[in-house]
Amino acid sequence: MAVSAGEVVVCAAIMKQGRLLGARRMLPKELAGQWELPGGKVQAGETDSDALLREIREELGVRIALRDQVGGDWPLGNGVLRVWLARCIDPQEPRPLVEHDLLRWLSLEELEDLPWLPADREPARVALTHWLSRGRTVG
Repeated sequence: MAVSAGEVVVCAAIMKQGRLLGARRMLPKELAGQWELPGGKVQAGETDSDALLREIREELGVRIALRDQVGGDWPLGNGVLRVWLARCIDPQEPRPLVEHDLLRWLSLEELEDLPWLPADREPARVALTHWLSRGRTVG
């Protein structure tokens, strides 16, 4: 995903039973096979939270409830990445609809073993560690 100067990308660290939802990209071709936190670019006129809720509905077909923001602005090319802890509020499981070919609920150990997009690896690890350190095991 190319990021323009000053652009904001928002991602959800969706948690369930002490695990983080990781998404494996299939598009664009140069990012295929790498893992990321689901989300996308904030469009003109959107708040960060509105953009993130929209992106998750489009990419995974579910609604989420946002919790704490993880860290502040993570560097991402010429823009920034903002990450929120979240939980799914729909009864159905998230499913890959657009840019992903596989979703997995990951433990911290499993997360470390996957090829992550460079910008997503540290925020994913920090989000899951933060969640677990607060004793949260339920979504």
